[in-house]
Amino acid sequence: MTLTEAVILGIVQGLTEPLPVSSSAHLVIVPAWVPGFQQPGVAFDVLLHLGTLLAVVFFLRREIGELLASLMPGKGPGTDPGEKADDRRMVLWIVIATFLTGMIGILFKDRIERLFESVETTACMLFITGILLFWSDRVKTNERRKGDMNLKDAIVLGLVQTIALIPGISRSGSTISFGISRGLERETAARFSFLLSIPAIGGAVILKSADLMRFPAGDLPALGAGFLAAAVTGFLSLKLLFAMINKTGLAPFAWYCWLVGSATLIIRGMG
Repeated sequence: MTLTEAVILGIVQGLTEPLPVSSSAHLVIVPAWVPGFQQPGVAFDVLLHLGTLLAVVFFLRREIGELLASLMPGKGPGTDPGEKADDRRMVLWIVIATFLTGMIGILFKDRIERLFESVETTACMLFITGILLFWSDRVKTNERRKGDMNLKDAIVLGLVQTIALIPGISRSGSTISFGISRGLERETAARFSFLLSIPAIGGAVILKSADLMRFPAGDLPALGAGFLAAAVTGFLSLKLLFAMINKTGLAPFAWYCWLVGSATLIIRGMG
């Protein structure tokens, strides 16, 4: 893998992981469009996810700090007891949703990884992502905030995140869409989605840490460049998504998913 290829994939990951267009789909489809490109494998994908994880943590640093502070004993100076209780419940919902995703993901790990070999399946899954995004914009009763979240929300979003392990099903797009469909405010659904991504991506990195150690030393510059590209573009993509989510909704991303899915199937059919 060349430095240029690593940077391109890093940018693709950074742009598409926060945006609801399935980064896994792009990491499968883009290499298929480049003649002679050798797929670097799941371990490199995980490294790029680690770059976007850094972007998410930095972007949500205030929310993460509040959640961690809520777990500390005592009220703390200037702490609203109601807000602290809401944050503690939020931590519980994240733990429950992550547990569901982790258990099911481990059970079907091999089957899911085999799906990354099929460009056609990935393209078809983009159509499903587009439908979810378009559908979420039709929901009008979304006024629930983080303090209104409950156990059923955690279970539903945990299961949805599990389905999003399939390449082409956007993790952020599906969890945000289902959060909105359950009446959550758009920004609340988005923030919970990305808080939920932190343990999910962190767990994937831990599971693949042994593979990361096997990369040849000569590939380290390319790996580092891909990681940095994913981190920087990931942060910029997060800012773009949160700027758009209340103004334009998610429908523009639905049309994008349908366009990329259609173009991929046409190109593969012609090839």
